[in-house]
Amino acid sequence: MIRSLLKIGAILVVGILIYNYFAGTESEKETSRKIFGDVRSLVVSVGQLVQSEKQKFDAGKYDVALEKLGGAYRTIRNQTGKLDQKVMNRLDELEQRRLKLEKELDNINQGDQQSAAPPKKGVKPDAKTQQTTAAKAADQQRRKEQLQRELEQLIKDSDTLMQQGGQ
Repeated sequence: MIRSLLKIGAILVVGILIYNYFAGTESEKETSRKIFGDVRSLVVSVGQLVQSEKQKFDAGKYDVALEKLGGAYRTIRNQTGKLDQKVMNRLDELEQRRLKLEKELDNINQGDQQSAAPPKKGVKPDAKTQQTTAAKAADQQRRKEQLQRELEQLIKDSDTLMQQGGQ
């Protein structure tokens, strides 16, 4: 219900902006131009952010984070005598999540390598092949975003565990 109201509200706002852009007074036209310019800037900024994150991903940003988590877990395990069983069980669960994320990262990297393979010489890709390639690229991007969210959550959970373990 609320989602429908938000969609209708957004459509109304866009409709009013378009109307004002073409048929409004000079001040309304200027306001609409300014808003469209701001929206364009926002879209460009989001595009740059996505491209920057992709470059960080390709540069191994997540590999480093996962390696650091593994090192932190080993350090905690070395203090086994000082920790209770509840903390050790939580540490085991976090370690399993980290290993799962490493495996997913490897799968994503393999998918990137496969999609980056140059097409066969002399073979012109048809529309269906291009569509499939675009769908795979979109899926890879979705997987990367999901991996990033899961990694951020794992880091938060690990930080919480370390704070609890230190008390």
